[in-house]
Amino acid sequence: PRAQRLRISAPPTFARLVLVPALEDFSRSHPDIDIELVLSIPFLDNPAHSSAHADVAVRHGDPALLGGTVLMHDVLLPVAAPTLLQRLGPLRQPADLQGAPLLRTPVEPWAPWFRAAGLAWPEPELGPSLVDLGLVLEAALGGQGVALARPSLARRWLADASLVPLFALTAQPAQLYLQLPVAAGASSAALAFSRWLAGVGQAAVAAGQAALQR
Repeated sequence: PRAQRLRISAPPTFARLVLVPALEDFSRSHPDIDIELVLSIPFLDNPAHSSAHADVAVRHGDPALLGGTVLMHDVLLPVAAPTLLQRLGPLRQPADLQGAPLLRTPVEPWAPWFRAAGLAWPEPELGPSLVDLGLVLEAALGGQGVALARPSLARRWLADASLVPLFALTAQPAQLYLQLPVAAGASSAALAFSRWLAGVGQAAVAAGQAALQR
C-alpha cells in the first residue's frame, strides 16, 4: 500500500537529541507513514514560512508569543566536563563561577539562572558563543567551558558522567520547545504524530531528571 507522507519541521538540537532517537518507536507503530524531517534553524529561518510547509512543526521560543503546546517543561543548571573541573578546582557555590569560562548562546541566556542563584551578574560577554544548544553541549564535553544545560537534552552525558552538574540549583528557561497547532483538516498521520510527539517530550524530561538523580 502507498505510504502516507508526513513532513516534520524541528530545531536541530531537538531533532538530533530528542526526536530522531525516538523515531523508530513511531515507525514501528505506524509502518504506513513515511517521515520526512527538515530543520528549522534559529535566527535564519522565517518561522511562518517553514511552518507553512510542514505537517507538524516544533519550535523553540516563548509560548506566549508563538502559541502551541509546550512539549518539554525543562529546567536549567550548569554542567561541565570532569577535565575542566580538574583545571578549575572546587566549585562549591554559584559565586565560584566568577572567572570560570562560561559557554554562551543567544538561544539560552544565563540571566534566568543567575537570578535564581542570587547573582547580580550581567550576561557573559567573553568566551565562545554558539547559536545552537547542541553545539554548546559539544563544547562542554570538550572541556571548553561551563554550559547551561537542560537535563532532557544532556541526559545521555549526565548518565555516564561525561558532564557533571555543578550545583543542585535549577532555573526555568526563558524559552521552551513547543509544538505549533496542527492545521485544521490535518491528515490522520499528522494527528497521530502530534499525539505521539507529546509523549516523546515528556519521556525526555523524565529521563533527564533520572540522570540527574543518578
